[in-house]
Amino acid sequence: MRTTAQGLEQKMSEEETRAAVRTLLEHVGEDPNREGLLDTPKRVAKAWREMTAGYAMDAAEALGTTFDVKFDELIILRGIRFTSMCEHHCLPFQGTATVGYIPGDRVVGLSKLARVVDVFSKRLQVQERMTEQIAHSVFDHVDARGVGVVIRAHHSCMGCRGVRQPDAMMTTSCMLGILKDDPTARGELLALE
Repeated sequence: MRTTAQGLEQKMSEEETRAAVRTLLEHVGEDPNREGLLDTPKRVAKAWREMTAGYAMDAAEALGTTFDVKFDELIILRGIRFTSMCEHHCLPFQGTATVGYIPGDRVVGLSKLARVVDVFSKRLQVQERMTEQIAHSVFDHVDARGVGVVIRAHHSCMGCRGVRQPDAMMTTSCMLGILKDDPTARGELLALE
């Protein structure tokens, strides 16, 4: 058991989270003391820690591994699966991200592009902001000449409530540098995406 001030704060936060879940269970008419719900507050607290782990991650660190490889063409990693939490309803949205860039003097480690998607998807989010955050991080930390990010996702907040359109898919994109300024470069990314 940790006894540091940080550890005590985390422990209090954990207990507060569990109490909040018990309150929500009571609010919907459930008995948080019934057998099937006894461990639910603990499970929900753990799930929330996992789904919001991005707040403790640093995009610069995630993109920190680069290599001295001279390459001046488009590099694309597509099919990066993610689950994020809608900040408006605290329901998940899931999809895939495509991250493409034209390097400057160095290329970034391939897995680092997937990691930067994790950094921003594991936070309370809106898809539009997440798309821009990923693109700007790659552009800034990799010193890329151009960056393009395309995200496609299904949103539970629209699929299981409200208008109930579970098959609707939202697509967002952010283009920076040469991928924004040069229609040919942008077209190549979108064709390969």
